[in-house]
Amino acid sequence: MRFMAGRAITITSRIIFFVCALISLLTAVPYVASGGVDLPVQSEWIVFTVALALVGIFSVTFAVLPRSWIAKMCKKDRDDAQLFSAPLKLLGLFAAVFYLLALVAFLAPHSWDLDPQLWLTLCPLYAVKMLFDPSLVAVFFLFAPMNAAVYGALGLTLGCAWSAFRKRASSQTS
Repeated sequence: MRFMAGRAITITSRIIFFVCALISLLTAVPYVASGGVDLPVQSEWIVFTVALALVGIFSVTFAVLPRSWIAKMCKKDRDDAQLFSAPLKLLGLFAAVFYLLALVAFLAPHSWDLDPQLWLTLCPLYAVKMLFDPSLVAVFFLFAPMNAAVYGALGLTLGCAWSAFRKRASSQTS
């Protein structure tokens, strides 16, 4: 029974990683398509595009890599239940924090005069608010979850790197 639970967590984790990666890649598309021209502020749009694409590509790679390769990279046993725990925890933490930040960005009144460069970094879909005001339903069920997925993929990337380097550093000192 324990094997089945571990397998379900692994499969669910990989699906979540893949979905977050695809959303990160899809979020980069408007920046590439418009070239940053339609944005009301001058932004270094290429930085956003490259960052979103790199995080998306890494997350897709992690989602489809064989489990044995991931275990080898993290210096863990292939059947270790903790293999996906750190990346999954960081994914969840980043997703929750950046979902709330997206809500703040979209629901903030125009009188707050938020810095567009900062908010484009914290919420890549903030460009949508700069171009037109989306509905409340769209913010709660489309834009904020997409922002959460993008930063969830970043959390996944950082969690994988932390797992890999933490184990390598501790194995070199022993």
